[in-house]
Order: sequence, then structure tokens, then C-alpha cells
Amino acid sequence: MVGVLLLVVTLLALGAGHGVLAFDPNPLQDFCVADTTSKVRVNGLPCKDPAAAVADDFFFSGVDKPGRGTASRRYGFTALSVQIPGLNTLGASHARVDVAPGGAFPPHYHPRASETAVVLEGSVYFGFVTSYPDNKLFAKVLRRGDVFAVPQGLVHFLHNNGSEPAALYATLSSQNPGLVLVADALFAAPLPGDLLAKTLLTDKATVDKIRENFHRP
Repeated sequence: MVGVLLLVVTLLALGAGHGVLAFDPNPLQDFCVADTTSKVRVNGLPCKDPAAAVADDFFFSGVDKPGRGTASRRYGFTALSVQIPGLNTLGASHARVDVAPGGAFPPHYHPRASETAVVLEGSVYFGFVTSYPDNKLFAKVLRRGDVFAVPQGLVHFLHNNGSEPAALYATLSSQNPGLVLVADALFAAPLPGDLLAKTLLTDKATVDKIRENFHRP
């Protein structure tokens, strides 16, 4: 079943990485395999000699395995960035996200990308919120095989409120989508406490108490 889902993910990725709606500049050649050894800095990584490209430049193994990648103990998720050199300049990036029971990928947004996610295992409550002043919620409980799309720049989230681990495969429409965790941006950054209190319609003592949690390991 996972193999079928990954095939669906691949087709979605091909659609997300090309076309006039892509946020990143369109490529000027068939491919630009990233030369990670180069010290040159361009919009994207420099290209290796096309004649030296091999199949492994367009390949990644291990996305079927849970628990790999960057882990967040605070929120209970693990994110594995799918590094494929051949995707350089093609306006797409991919990640596998694992969420423990009770865990969440908290409200966040990608300033440079839309996102399409397919559930590989388990179930999650997944959704996004439209921009001010409507702040309308679009959310569903997603199960294995379900796909959900998030427009570029909108705050979205997922919560595993079940008793089993959940896994998703996400495709984003930018090589460098960016990630802003809303709570971390507010409380981990040195914003003035009185400004946060006014923003959150509370008092500075409450802000200071919450902020303490963001400075603990």
C-alpha cells in the first residue's frame, strides 16, 4: 500500500514542480544536478556537468522508514528532508513527517511555497486558516491515502490525536520553502513582552510564563 501511495506522491510532485504557477524561477535546461562541492553562490546551487550526471542524482532511498531526520521533542514530530540533487532549480522540495500519538506539527507557514501532503500511515487532524480578517478554518481528519493541499503562505497544522503513529509525505512548490513556527516566532524571539501582551490580549506576566517554556531544552 505504501508503494502505491509513494507513486501518487511522485505524480503530485511532478505537477507541483513545474508550470507557470511555480514560485521559483523556471529552469532553462532539462536539469541542473546540484554540485554541492562548489563554492559559487547562485539562485539555487551550481550545476554539475550534465555529462557527469547519473541515475543516483535523481534518487533517494529510505523514505519508507519512520523516525529519521530532524526531531522535535517539544512537539513530538520528526521531519526528514528528501535530498535529491537532480531537483535543484526545479522549484520543488519534499519531506517525510512522522508524528507520535498526541504529537503535533504546530501552526506554521511556508512563505515561499504551497504544500500538498499525503498520509502514508495513521491519521491526523490537518488544516489551514485563511488570512485576516476572515480567519476561516479548513480542516479534516485525514487517514491513509488521503491528500490535503495548503495554499502558499497560509498558517497550517497537523495533530495526531489518535493512539497510533502517523506518517505523511509532503511536497512543497519551492526549492527553499522556508518554515515559520508561529509560536516560536512569538515566544522564542526577543520581542518586547508588553508588545506580546497587547498582541495576545493578555498581561505581561502570562507572556513571561509562556516564554519560559520556549527557552528550556
